Amino acid sequence: MTDQALSDVKVVEWGTFISAPFCTKLMADMGAEVIKVEPPSTGDESRRHGPFPKDIPNNEKSGLFLYLNTNKYGVTLDPTKPAGKEVFLKLIKDADVFVQNYPYDIVKKAGLDYESLKKVNPGLVMISLSPYGLTGPYKDWKAYDINICALGGITAASGYPEREPLVPPQCQSHFNSGTQAAMVAMISLFNRDMTGEGIHIDLAEAQCWTTFHIGQGAQPFLDENRIRTRSGYRVQHQAFTDAVYPCKDGYVCIDTPQNRQWKKFVEVMGNPEWAKDPMFNDRIKIVDENPEKAESFLTPWLMSHGKEEIYHLCQDNGVPAAPVRNVQDAANNEHLKVRGYFVEIDHPAAGKLKYPGVGYKFTESPFTVRRAAPLLGEHNEEIFSKKLGYSKTALASLKKEKVI
Repeated sequence: MTDQALSDVKVVEWGTFISAPFCTKLMADMGAEVIKVEPPSTGDESRRHGPFPKDIPNNEKSGLFLYLNTNKYGVTLDPTKPAGKEVFLKLIKDADVFVQNYPYDIVKKAGLDYESLKKVNPGLVMISLSPYGLTGPYKDWKAYDINICALGGITAASGYPEREPLVPPQCQSHFNSGTQAAMVAMISLFNRDMTGEGIHIDLAEAQCWTTFHIGQGAQPFLDENRIRTRSGYRVQHQAFTDAVYPCKDGYVCIDTPQNRQWKKFVEVMGNPEWAKDPMFNDRIKIVDENPEKAESFLTPWLMSHGKEEIYHLCQDNGVPAAPVRNVQDAANNEHLKVRGYFVEIDHPAAGKLKYPGVGYKFTESPFTVRRAAPLLGEHNEEIFSKKLGYSKTALASLKKEKVI
């Protein structure tokens, strides 16, 4: 088999929940050797989050954990204890990348900060993920996804104006920062190969939102002196139509910012007489002043067509549109089937399940599932004995001390 893109990269992950594990998953799925370090007794926090098969909680069957940790080796180790730190430093000495998202005061107290680790491995690329960064007034604050989204600005235009702001579902701030961390790690490896020097990347999750996603709000503020506010299912100050609408069997999103797209959509609907109303001459004014009336014209046509039918009619005529699919729709989607997006993985505890694959294809270095997510401590002997040279007696002693 052709080597994968990152088959020569070695990564150590000391992280929990989503951001750090997703970062290293992206690298593992591209071929990197990732050793995941978990607390000996409890394991990664994501093991306690669902979904679970038949809704029965089980640390080895968490859908979130199983997805986030494919293609990784898993060991248990407490590097905050002296004996555990000694083992951990041996892992770091041979690593290209170290990814962690524990509070940095814990990292520093354990002597695992970058200044300490670069003495062991001068070429190490270290990625520290945190809610608000390692410097500044919020550096010691704890946060959940909702806090990160709020400070990052993404909730400013999410939700209905008369209600509380909303956040994107399913902890997207953590996935977002994990994605950016993986990109930064690979860029840093290029830099290390050119300079011979490692680097410490301080990645703030709130800043990830601000940097990559708030342009949609910054542009109208800077260029038009407008502040975007919550506008429900409609996109504010945009040409009608740009919203999610109910249809015969669910919901569909239709977006016609250009006049030619609007005219084609009118054609798709059969050139109804109401489309000649002068109100449609200024489609931005419609959204800001009288969207309900305009939408009432669309309703009969939308409610007589299914979301997939509308999607294909629009697609065939150059009209931007998309069905709102549920999990079952996505799992049975013909395009994803043809692309081979979903993969079946057999896990020793959870059994054979269907997993999301990757959203990209590399011709010369394809994505492959080399192993399922690890059981807690599954590779302790393989890594500690065979890789690091610890004897069975030494491992027994570390286990007795609750280090592994």
